[in-house]
Amino acid sequence: MKKLFLTVSFLLAVATLNAQSIEDIINKYTIANKLDKISSFQTIKISAKTSMMGMDMPMEVWMKNPNKIKTVTSINGQDMVQVFDGEKGYIISPMTGSSEPVEMTADQIKTVVKSNMFQNYMIEYLKEGKLSLEGEDNVNGKPAFRVKATLEGSTTTMFIDKSTYLMLKTVSVGNQGGMPMTLESFPTDYTETNGILLPMKTTLLTSGMEMVTTFTKVEVNVPIEDSVFKIK
Repeated sequence: MKKLFLTVSFLLAVATLNAQSIEDIINKYTIANKLDKISSFQTIKISAKTSMMGMDMPMEVWMKNPNKIKTVTSINGQDMVQVFDGEKGYIISPMTGSSEPVEMTADQIKTVVKSNMFQNYMIEYLKEGKLSLEGEDNVNGKPAFRVKATLEGSTTTMFIDKSTYLMLKTVSVGNQGGMPMTLESFPTDYTETNGILLPMKTTLLTSGMEMVTTFTKVEVNVPIEDSVFKIK
């Protein structure tokens, strides 16, 4: 009986050690992805391309701490621009038949700001009680924690590698134009550049379509004037 008691106590102790709280996971995720260091950088510039339906679209992204963001995507020789100067956001989309800037709605600004790499949104969501640990899963043969973020009008389930604490997959469920939409994202090819760790390739799946974004160059702390984020 004593031996059985000791065995059970040992197993419970091991289970307690192995069990991780959502706080533990997010803290280790923050460190593994170097998000605890990124706020010390001033600028990030990314050259990339997005491939979809046999078409390659070059893209440039400029970010300036704390919250200035500009993205220019070339589609059939025309530039689609999204820019947020820290207060207002604008979109220029020649594909709609106009080259005039249109001010972003509040929801559009929220979407753009979420791509701000200087913010550790996981820590913010944790503090706001928006994250929950939903157990474990397997992504392409890799054991992963399943973490759910409940946001305004949408939910995102994130699969974090149990060994590296890097993101393996996200599944976002929400609405677009009143229609339900599911978006799956698979970030891969993590590479460190001057202290910043980023997935150099991300595959998005939605409505039977596949879109692949590949970072070709990442530059850190390069000079970027505030005028870059102004609509002239």
